[in-house]
Amino acid sequence: MGHAGMAAAAVRYLRAGPVEPLPRPELRCVREDERAPVDQGEFRRVLGNFASGVTVVTAPGTSPDDSPAGFACQSFSSLSLDPPLVAFMVGRASTTWPRIARAGVFCVNVLSARQAALCRAFAQSGTDKFAGVDHTPSPVSASPRLAGTLAWIDCTIHAVHTGGDHLVVVGRVNALGATDGDEPPLLFHRGRFL
Repeated sequence: MGHAGMAAAAVRYLRAGPVEPLPRPELRCVREDERAPVDQGEFRRVLGNFASGVTVVTAPGTSPDDSPAGFACQSFSSLSLDPPLVAFMVGRASTTWPRIARAGVFCVNVLSARQAALCRAFAQSGTDKFAGVDHTPSPVSASPRLAGTLAWIDCTIHAVHTGGDHLVVVGRVNALGATDGDEPPLLFHRGRFL
C-alpha cells in the first residue's frame, strides 16, 4: 500500500475536493448538568508551565498544482526506538492536517531560537506559509525541509489515534539529520517564546 493509501486507511474522513475543517467533537466526560472536573482556562495556565520545543510539520503537495502544507506544532515527541517512531498532536479541526494525511508523509522541522518569526508564520491560517521560506525536499518523502532548523525527521504516517479534541499522529522515521553547532532550540513557555 502506498503512502496515500496508508493515510486514507488511517483517516477515514478524508475525501477529494476542498479541505474543510472538521466540526469540534462533542466529547464529554461529565453530563451537561455536572460540573467539569477541570476548568479549561486553569488547565491551560497550569500546563503552560511545561516548556516545550517548537517544530513545523510539513508535507509535500499531492499533485503538481497542490502547494506544500505545514503548521507550527509544539506537541511533538519521540515515541519508540525500535521501530523508530515519533508522534505529534494536531487539532481535529485543523485545515492543514487533512492535506498532510492525504500526502501520507511528513517532515518534522525542529526550530532554532532565532526562528520565532518562522513559527508565527506557520501558525497562521489562510496564508501562503511557504512564501519566501527557503526549503529543500527531504530525502525520502520530499516533504519540505526548512532551512536553518536544528534537526529534521522525515516520516511516513504509521497510525492515527483520537485523543479528545486532537489526533495523535504516529510517524515511522525514514531519515533524519541535525545541524552541527551550539544554537539553542526555540522553546514555548507560559504563552511566549524563550
